[in-house]
Amino acid sequence: MLEWDCSEHTIAVQADLLSLNRSSLYYKPVPPSSEEIRLKHRIDELYTQHPFMGYRTIANIMNREGDHIHRNTVRRYMREMGLMAIYPGPNLSKRDLQHRIYPYLLRRLAITAPDQVWSVDITYIRMKQGWMYLYAVIDWYSRYIVDWQLDQSLEIGFVLETMKRALARCTPQIINSDQGSHFTSPQYTDLLKEHEVRISMDGKGRATDNIAIERFWRSLKYNEVYLNDYSTPRETRQGIGRYIHLHNHYLPHQSLQSHTPASVYNRDVVLKSTCE
Repeated sequence: MLEWDCSEHTIAVQADLLSLNRSSLYYKPVPPSSEEIRLKHRIDELYTQHPFMGYRTIANIMNREGDHIHRNTVRRYMREMGLMAIYPGPNLSKRDLQHRIYPYLLRRLAITAPDQVWSVDITYIRMKQGWMYLYAVIDWYSRYIVDWQLDQSLEIGFVLETMKRALARCTPQIINSDQGSHFTSPQYTDLLKEHEVRISMDGKGRATDNIAIERFWRSLKYNEVYLNDYSTPRETRQGIGRYIHLHNHYLPHQSLQSHTPASVYNRDVVLKSTCE
């Protein structure tokens, strides 16, 4: 970072040399207000509990609770939080209508082995003074979290980086996602095609199409995130990492006959030798 008032050039000259708008040299990001943070945390709680709710319903509930929030504000906040896939605009949580949408491939599909189907999604993780975004890859059959990453923005880089790591480990037959702009982006879909992965996408407005990871989000938030007030990104990563390790290696799952996701994933991968 340059110290502008100590330079031999004027700010105007320096801005011209760097091809920057002069006003941007003085810009300091404005942190979200405590009220915005509180409202977004409540929206996250309501959406996590009832993912079928739209912004109108959530606004009605919050107004009934005494928040006096306009539904358009709820709509904007949900876009910023990555909770809606609606009309295109500058925010990356919304689908670009020029991007291709792929059909949903999991209806009536028998999922019988690890690495047959992976499910991916991004969710909002609240902090005491802000929030982060969590991207995770879950194996549908075993409920094993194959990889994950937290970031403080919704830029696509952390999604691509995590998916590349996951695909270096193994290549599934199908990867399912919603229709958000990250997952319809050519950067993302071309990466999957390079690995000959079939692309599946939820139907618009059908949260249950990606139920494996939606259930994990709820468990993560109720059992970890909502019980802790993370103060820093480091604390947040530690907490999320701790819970994912617990989920993968220690928590028995009823759907897995009380086995852990890691034991089912690793055992069946070895038996079927799908990732040699």
